[in-house]
Amino acid sequence: MAEQDELRPPDELIRLDGRVIVVTGAGGGIGAGIARRLMAAGATVVAHTRSSPVDHLVDADGQSLASVQADLAETDAPQRVVDAALTRCGRIDGLVNNAAVQPLVHFAELSDAEWSEMIDVNLTAVHRLTHAAAGAIRAHGAGGSIVHIASIEGHQPTDLHGHYATAKAGLLMHARAAAGAYGPDGIRVNSISPGLIDRHGLADDWPEGVARWHAAAPLGRLGTAADVGDACVFLCSDLAQWITGVDLVVDGGVLTRPTW
Repeated sequence: MAEQDELRPPDELIRLDGRVIVVTGAGGGIGAGIARRLMAAGATVVAHTRSSPVDHLVDADGQSLASVQADLAETDAPQRVVDAALTRCGRIDGLVNNAAVQPLVHFAELSDAEWSEMIDVNLTAVHRLTHAAAGAIRAHGAGGSIVHIASIEGHQPTDLHGHYATAKAGLLMHARAAAGAYGPDGIRVNSISPGLIDRHGLADDWPEGVARWHAAAPLGRLGTAADVGDACVFLCSDLAQWITGVDLVVDGGVLTRPTW
């Protein structure tokens, strides 16, 4: 396949036509941006949300999106999401583990319940989804791609996000471990660590944080959901067919800045 792909132009290698990709937490924000960019590249997206359908994501021809609802904190929910995708689309070629919770709690005041919720959704559910999706990808024998949406906070914790940072750091190592485990099946597993992603009202809600980010980022702006979505398109495409077990930092260069 690699020799054949040397003859294919890059604009063909980046296309995802005919591939079915599950995106969790696709109801808004980064997840919706990822879903839109994958659809723009030709993929059929199975968009997971916790409760509400995502008809607003359907593209012009109305054929690129299926929707499934589940609370990923429930033990059997990850398998149900994968089963629903198989029922509706017949196969799975990729998974983007984006769903997460991010409550603000001082690490020293964290309760057992708050810790458990964080780990259950942000780490344990990802493990279960990865295992279930890998089984489905293995079944059709053509290989595939799994992407964890981690965070730069998995590299450097911030105030009130210590538990979130801990879970995201776990995702980085989970991706590397899964890459080794599923590589023989042709399944690549990588992670993406976004920086601060813009959303409606962010500048009004947190003006000091936005100002600090602009000052810290060498590229001088906040990220967008499309920035993360484009990274997902790349990692799910044949352009990345020999890339696995890596973390792609999408932060405008903030982690290059010294912290002392």
